[in-house]
Amino acid sequence: MAQHNDLGKKGEQLAVDFLIKNGYDILERNYRFDRAEVDIIARKEGILSIIEVKTRTTVDFGNPQDFVKPKQIKNLVKAVNEYITEDQLDLEVRFDIIAIVQENQSFKLEHLKDAFYHF
Repeated sequence: MAQHNDLGKKGEQLAVDFLIKNGYDILERNYRFDRAEVDIIARKEGILSIIEVKTRTTVDFGNPQDFVKPKQIKNLVKAVNEYITEDQLDLEVRFDIIAIVQENQSFKLEHLKDAFYHF
């Protein structure tokens, strides 16, 4: 597996561990619909959190959260609509980003709640 794939998987696991530690229930990982993949779907206190994880080794080219593009957001919203419909959920939905930057052998994690809004 390519090194960037390993970094992405490590970042997703760090995000899951962080969310569990902070009281979230993980409902899905890598949920796929059509062309979209939702990294993590979690629930806490009646809110369905749709979480995109972005992991980078450096911020030289921008912060991890800057790499979530409008087309990706559109695809995420489409996938989440399918997920909600398929499971007949009636919850408030929030879109978050967990931005992770590797610093030597450790990782700095930032949870950005309501990072973007769907239209």
